[in-house]
Amino acid sequence: MKFGILKERKNPPDRRVVFSPEELTRLKQYYQNITVQVERSDIRVFTDVQYESLGIEMTDDISDCDILFGVKEVPVEHLIPNKTYFFFSHTIKKQPYNRKLLQAILEKNIDLYDYETIVDANNRRLIGFGRYAGIVGAYNSIRAFGIKFELFKLPRAETLSGKDALITHLKRLVLPPLKFVITGTGKVGNGAKEVLDAIKIKEVSVENYLTKNYTQPVYTQIDVLEYNKRKDGQVLDFTDFYHNPKEYVSDFERFTKVSDIYITGHFHANEAPVILTQEMLQSNDCKIKVVADVSCDVNGPIACTLRSSTIAEPLYGYFPSENKEVDVFHPAAVVVMAVDNLPCELPKDASEGFGEMFLEHVIPAFFNGDKDGILQRAKITTKGKLTPRFSYLQDYVDGK
Repeated sequence: MKFGILKERKNPPDRRVVFSPEELTRLKQYYQNITVQVERSDIRVFTDVQYESLGIEMTDDISDCDILFGVKEVPVEHLIPNKTYFFFSHTIKKQPYNRKLLQAILEKNIDLYDYETIVDANNRRLIGFGRYAGIVGAYNSIRAFGIKFELFKLPRAETLSGKDALITHLKRLVLPPLKFVITGTGKVGNGAKEVLDAIKIKEVSVENYLTKNYTQPVYTQIDVLEYNKRKDGQVLDFTDFYHNPKEYVSDFERFTKVSDIYITGHFHANEAPVILTQEMLQSNDCKIKVVADVSCDVNGPIACTLRSSTIAEPLYGYFPSENKEVDVFHPAAVVVMAVDNLPCELPKDASEGFGEMFLEHVIPAFFNGDKDGILQRAKITTKGKLTPRFSYLQDYVDGK
């Protein structure tokens, strides 16, 4: 079995990689019958020399490999027919901008696996960059507050060496008694929590958060039933919310009345209610000053996310009364941070963490007959057709 590590070709450039040099070395130690080639790259966070120094073969022609690993979408003109590919394809939600990519994958007889589709038997994702999105999102939320109110200046996350450097810079600050609310308790939400814990911001219960004043910064982390409620007033469980999202409305307004900074780490199903509405933001008692929308669903559950922002220009202002974008320093503006590729700001940490998860959760499936069905569930295309699990994409492929 021959693995190939692809050079990233999508713009803007992405410096991440699926496997660091050390992880490829471990992979070869664990599984003697694997050979590995790495496509040369001048943008990757790990240099070609770092791979070569550990005895890993570098190449300009990856076409001899059986299984190819990238991070972002592979441009259509660079797809090699009859290969197996792993990358984030951004097709499983029928994203219009990638229809041609999926059509080309089928035409070229490619077996496609998407990292988003690598799940366990209970449909829980096994790998991803979510933790690092949460870490950078929390850092950027504090950075945005400092910029908006001209209290302090933090360097851009992408200019720092990694998570530890982010934490070091944050620890130097003396923050006012801010209240942070995090929606979501998955990888993204817990990544944000990791940062707030590291800089000794106190976690408090929902009840205390909503009712008490503090002389120090505090945060609370809430799950779906704490920011949504059933229309009929019944209090049921998570399962009911996931199966009947239309029966719920947002209960987030009670948090908007006391929160300074909102960090989103939620998963949002198509039919789930809007969490932070335009009406909440327009209310006279809305206290929110910064929204770090890590989830970044444009026209989704966060009304002030009018567009995604970029690592180069991460912030914009939102003017609630007119529902439009304004300058960050507009006196009535809520600051929005809606960068949709936050893990790119921590390429080394994110790559190392991703590779560790892949080695633990996915690689064994190549050698144990896929006994847990991980590869089978994740496969989107095979032999020029959609697999049964992803047959719902046929109308998307057909352009209907």
